[in-house]
Amino acid sequence: MRSLHYPGRSPVFAANAMVATSHPLAATEALNVMRDGGNAVDAAIAGAVLLGFCEPQMTGLGGDCFALIKPANSDEVVAVNGSGRAPGGLDADALRAEGLGTITPEHPAAVTMPGAVDAFCKMSERFGTAGLDRCLAPAIRYADDGIPVAPRVAFDLAGQDGARFNEAARRHFLNDGRPFALGEMFTAPGQAEVLRRIARHGRAAFYDGEVADDMLAALNTVGGSHTGEDFSNVETDWGTPLEGHYRGTSLLEHPPNGQGAIAILIAHILGQFDIASMDPVGAERLHLEAEATKLAYDARNRFLADPSHTARLAHLLDPALATKLAGLIDPNRAMADPAPLTEATHRDTVLITTVDRDGMAVSLIYSIFATLGSGIATDRFGVLFHNRGSGFNLTPGHPNEAGPGKRPMHTIIPAMTRTNGRIDMTFGVMGGQYQACGHAHVLSNMLDFGLDPQDAIDMTRVFPQPEGLWVEDTLPEKTRQKLGELGHTLLPQTPPIGGAQAIQIDHESGTLIGGSDARKDGIALGY
Repeated sequence: MRSLHYPGRSPVFAANAMVATSHPLAATEALNVMRDGGNAVDAAIAGAVLLGFCEPQMTGLGGDCFALIKPANSDEVVAVNGSGRAPGGLDADALRAEGLGTITPEHPAAVTMPGAVDAFCKMSERFGTAGLDRCLAPAIRYADDGIPVAPRVAFDLAGQDGARFNEAARRHFLNDGRPFALGEMFTAPGQAEVLRRIARHGRAAFYDGEVADDMLAALNTVGGSHTGEDFSNVETDWGTPLEGHYRGTSLLEHPPNGQGAIAILIAHILGQFDIASMDPVGAERLHLEAEATKLAYDARNRFLADPSHTARLAHLLDPALATKLAGLIDPNRAMADPAPLTEATHRDTVLITTVDRDGMAVSLIYSIFATLGSGIATDRFGVLFHNRGSGFNLTPGHPNEAGPGKRPMHTIIPAMTRTNGRIDMTFGVMGGQYQACGHAHVLSNMLDFGLDPQDAIDMTRVFPQPEGLWVEDTLPEKTRQKLGELGHTLLPQTPPIGGAQAIQIDHESGTLIGGSDARKDGIALGY
């Protein structure tokens, strides 16, 4: 329990239902859906879509999503892949002929098909009870009436002058040519109309007809190869989570094309060390975490890709690999990064997690990748496209080489834990590349040091990059000094590293325990 003499956040306790996410309005409206009789899937959809207007720099209808869903009266979890594929006309040879070594975030080839809307519609149809019209109603209202720009949103938008935007993006996402500032009202009436059409007609209202025509016109104008058939063919996939283990708890992660396997690999590597005996914010512990992350991300960049192209997934999940990699870590010296990152560095996204009165639980992550995505928006409706295709590489023969109809490797990953056969936490740690490392970090904070979800989320973070070790301002000075002695080049970070949301399910007491990252504007709420 935190000291009540100091500023901070207590975990939130409730008995019936709970939501945790990165903006109070989205948390409130998601909880209202469950109060009105909707379930955790309905609430997650309602909150996620609203986040596209609360945090337009992070997410929106032109993006992708992944989810893990635990149905009521079951501990079997369904993985939902709402990530879009590359258009059929994407040609890696042609991109290389342009002189590209990577797919740059502003290139039209970076715009893969937006998959989130299809996923929301399919999740509602399969698992929801409230109906799309009820789920989308809060987002429609706020998109029309406006949402005051929150502090973290204003921080992220500062400096986004629109230089890389098309004319429509400047019109829809800037305020008279400048970034929206703290407290100013952001509205999106065009997207409100899109949502009204989806509420009436489902996914066809987005992927066919006038909305699709608006999206095609925007993409074709900037040189995209996207076609109407590409939009019509967007299809959500259902699957089974990957499972790893840490200190007697199972870690459930989304399968590729997300990097969930790498969160498991990091956890398996850290499981080779007596982390619980170390200072939780000391150099010994954070050095091991950084070194494990370097090794695991090296494997990620070699093998992870579209599910049909991912190489050696079983090898990545094999505890024997973690044992071998742990043996490569020198406790007294930092190694160089084994391989560069596959995709461009980006900072953050949004995650919402919900649990309802019947025990259904959802972890849903939803993103447009870079801050304000590709900078390409549609003229009529103001749909802003993501640029997740910059997660491909252009290395001939690589599993993650860009190609027609392929899904790129994704950083965004939802997660859950299971102990003694029962799901006992639903969570996620955002932060672009950081997410796999962040999952292992928060899990270790709870299992090695006995922290509640809020304290586990709040604890200071580090993250290795090719140029050095990102560190937050809260890192103790003696830890900084020791990490430097170990060979880490310390790089203080603004903004902080990532964000997180979590709901722990205490089956013994029947209590839900929520935490929401103070690095964001959000909150955990329950009743």
